[in-house]
This record gives sequence, structure tokens and C-alpha cells, in this order.
Amino acid sequence: MGLQGAIIEYMEQGRFICAMVLDEDSKRLRLINQNGREVNLPLSRLLHQSAKRHSLTLSRDEQLRLLKEADQNRQAMLPQIDLAGIWQLASEEEGASFSPAFLAELAFGEDATDNHVAAFLRSIFVDRLYFKYKEGQVLAHGPEAVAGLRLKQEREKEQEALMSTGAMMLKRLWDGDTATEWPERDRCLALLGDYYVFGNEAEESELARELLKKAGLTGPHDVYHLLIRSGVWQPHENVALLRYAIPVDFSGELSAAAAQAPEPVAEELVGRNRRDLRELPLLTIDGESTRDYDDALHVERRGDDFLVGIHISDVAHYVLPGTPIYAEAARRMTSLYFPETQIPMLPRALSEGVCSLVAGKARAAMSVMVLLSSKGEVLEFDLIPSLVQVKRQLSYPEAERLVASGDWELQALAKLSEQLKQRRIEKGALLLPVPDVNIRIDPEGKVSVALLPVDTISRSLVAEFMVLANTLSAQFVADRQAPGLFRAQDDPHQRLIAGGEKDLFSIFRQRKQLKPGELLVYPKPHSGVGVMQYTTVTSPIRRFLDLVMQHQIKQLLSGRGAMFSADELAGVAGDINTVLARVS
Repeated sequence: MGLQGAIIEYMEQGRFICAMVLDEDSKRLRLINQNGREVNLPLSRLLHQSAKRHSLTLSRDEQLRLLKEADQNRQAMLPQIDLAGIWQLASEEEGASFSPAFLAELAFGEDATDNHVAAFLRSIFVDRLYFKYKEGQVLAHGPEAVAGLRLKQEREKEQEALMSTGAMMLKRLWDGDTATEWPERDRCLALLGDYYVFGNEAEESELARELLKKAGLTGPHDVYHLLIRSGVWQPHENVALLRYAIPVDFSGELSAAAAQAPEPVAEELVGRNRRDLRELPLLTIDGESTRDYDDALHVERRGDDFLVGIHISDVAHYVLPGTPIYAEAARRMTSLYFPETQIPMLPRALSEGVCSLVAGKARAAMSVMVLLSSKGEVLEFDLIPSLVQVKRQLSYPEAERLVASGDWELQALAKLSEQLKQRRIEKGALLLPVPDVNIRIDPEGKVSVALLPVDTISRSLVAEFMVLANTLSAQFVADRQAPGLFRAQDDPHQRLIAGGEKDLFSIFRQRKQLKPGELLVYPKPHSGVGVMQYTTVTSPIRRFLDLVMQHQIKQLLSGRGAMFSADELAGVAGDINTVLARVS
């Protein structure tokens, strides 16, 4: 190649180095560089070579002087180079490549010297936005590539700013300086939040890890506490809601639409296929913090038999298919209950307002009226739209005390519920009661955990009559050969215990033998409940499935056939399974 005596240029650790060629072979050059080091350089690393050759008889000091001068001159020329302007000219010829000397002449407006050419090459390595160097030629990027590279550079600058100041500011936040502000504060805290929620799946997980490492915040929950201290998250922030993008608040439009739902007016509701049952002695039994009352009970003597009313809030009267509130309910599928908060399926103006069976308020309802023998045999039943008014709003502990003190209605309901339970057990039902884990957070943030039995008299009473209403509603739809949303379950792999077993160890052993439940459009038996067909209709405020079935039943009652086809319900069932798997 004849490079002896040439001043060449190469890069080392991001810096441009000038060197003089002392010797060469087919693959490598022996050099003395501007720092006085002798180097063996592969030819592939050569960026530029001077046209001029210098005598190798020059002293070492003279060689170093020439190299340092070349380096300084080239560096001084960089500010004079208008890469954007040169690119405007060069990019007119799409796909063309240029010699470095030609572009250097455009840059400096004169015959290109070795220093001009080398300076131009340095400029395109320093700013890679417009050109790239390949095999001795310079290629101009197209407009789209320049736009993409510019965006990338802006992001890199943003990341550099985050890293340079972010780590220090995060440490100050961690140390209690909550007034700390800096331009990238929101961006920085947002990416840390994403990283805590999504882990390595977060879009900028690598940047977040580097930032935390530099700030010394490497504990598993440091980000969680940092975001609370900075006011981004609330104390006890529910990360699962963020991870699965579960909606918490309702839009202003939905809240306004719900608020427009009028209080029921008896004169407008009664007589249009809706029976006035406001004089009946309805009672509710719920948790002490419940505000969304969607079911109530009453009982009357009918000779030796008992007429029991299971009254369910008529949510379908207010939430119609095709409306935004219905669509939002379909998106949420269920209300969610947490120690620190409740996330309703419907706006509170509905769920705790006109749809809630609040004591003393007239409410639209769907009533399952069942005539039972004293042994819990269903003699006849009817499903009717109704207008009801709850007389007593009881908590589970209050209901327990009233049963013990001889309250006739509650004692009658308790005895009948026990008969219903035994009938189900005889038909193969497996009750498998497991205590509820009740977690509470008081206003001061103190957490308490308690186990609540689910088989107390009051809880069993409510559960049995809800099972009865669900079973009879499923029978009503099935008898009309209409599609619905039916829950089913095959017999367990192995039956280890009788249905009423209360030993926890035995219950958990049996649970492992259960087959998975199904959600079907046409009925099959439900082994676990001990019935031939089963659905759920008793919580239309809280479950979308129950709301859909309420619409289907109301339309069948009106004599207009089914509201939803089998195909439509199959789609709803798929959506329910998908969403509930996500929120479980």
C-alpha cells in the first residue's frame, strides 16, 4: 500500500488518534501515535490516510510534533463544518455515495487538504445524524432515516439528563426532601412506577434499573415507598390494579349519566307488569360496611307451608344494552373489594343509589316468590317484576343476635335454609366452607387480619336462599329452552367426604379433587351445588353475568322471547372468563 510516512487516523475508546506509519504488512500497520506509543493497528481500523508522506528519518520529537499539530488543526476545524447544509445538497441524489474529499471541499469551500478531509470525517463520526462512513465512502441518510435518528438522539439526550440529575434528586426524595423539583421529575418517577409494576416487561426497564442503581435504591420495595413519599402513589397503593389496567374511576360522562337516573316513582312503575310489594316485611342481611344492597328476603306463613320472597334489585330497569353504562359494566364485569377500597361495577349513583335496596326507599326489583314446605321442598315458584321497600337493614352479627333472641322471621328463614341445605347435600352438593380472610386498614393505616366463618346461621341463611333463587331462575330459562349463562360442574374425580363436612384438612383434600367449573349457554348439572341447572342472578349490581341473565329473564317474562341469542351469550361467556381471570 505504500503507507510508510503517512499520517493516518483511527479511533480508540471513542477518541480520534493521529499516528505516523513506520512499517506495514498486508494486514497490519506499525505506528507511532500522538501520545508517543508504538501501536500495531489492523488495517480494518484505518479511518483516514494523508496524501503526503513524511520522512521516516525525522526525530521522534519531530514526529510527535507533526501528529499533535495535525490533531489540533483538525479539531479546530470541526465548528466550521455545517453538516446539515452539506446533507441538504448531498441528499438530493438518493442512494449516492461520495468521497470524503468531495464533501470536505463542499464544507470548506476550497481544495481539500489532508486536515480538511480528516476533520470532515471526524465530524460525521461525532454527529451521526446525516451521514455514515462505509468502506472509504460517505453515504447520506435519507430524510426518513434522519428523522428517526434525530428522535433517537433526543431520547438519548433525555436519558442522559435523567441519569445525570435523576439519581441525585431521587436520593434527595428518599431522604425526605419532598419539595425537590427538577425538569425530568415526572418523567423519572413515571418510568420507575412502570418498572415496579411491570418489572422487566416495562418499556424502559434497563434505564430504570440503572437509575435506581446509581441512586442506591436497590431494595425490592424502594420504588414503592419512594413513589408514596413523592405523592405519586397513595399509601397502600394497589399495584395489581395498575398491572392489569383495571379501571377504578368512572368518566365524568358516565357519572353524570348515572346521576340522572331518577328515584323510583311508585305510580309510574306499578301496573306496568310490576307488582307492588312494598307492604311486605323485607329485610337485608349484609356486611357492616355494605352500601350496595342487591338482595332482600321476606317470609310468610301459608298454612303449614311458607312463602319466601327473594327480592333482587332490578338493575336491568336502569342499565340497558347499548348504553355507555352497560358497556362499562361489560368492560369491568364485576365489583372488586379490597381492604382499603371498593371498585364498583356501576357508578355509585346506581350501585349505592337507585339500584341499592336501601331501607325505607321504594325500589324496582325482580322477586322470586317460592312456596316451600316445612321440609324445604319447592312446591311452586314465580318470578315477577316488583316494587319493594326494605323494612329492616341488618348486619350479619345483628341477624345472629335476632335469631338467638327468637325473631320469628329470621328463625323461620334459618330453619328453612337448613332444610334446603340438607336437600342439596342429599343430591350430592359439596359445601366445603372455608373461613373468609378479612383484612382491614383503619384510618391510621393499621392493618388487622381476622378469619370470619362462612357457615354461621346468618351467612348460611343468606347463601341458601341465594342458591335457591339462582337455581329457580336457571330452571325458568331452561324450561323455556332459551339460551342463558349457566354454571356447570362435573362430578369430582373422587368424592372423599360428605357434603356437610367442616374439617378444614378434609375440605382442602376434597377441593383438590374438584373438576373445573364451566360457563355454558345451555344447562348441565352442577355437581358442587347439587342441582340440575344453575346460574347467578342475585348480584346484578356487582356481577355482569347476573345483569345479563336479569335482562334475559325479564324479556322472557314479557313474552317477547329471548333478548340475547346463543351466539351473543357465548361471546359474553368468553369475555367473562377472560376478564375474571385477569382480576382474580
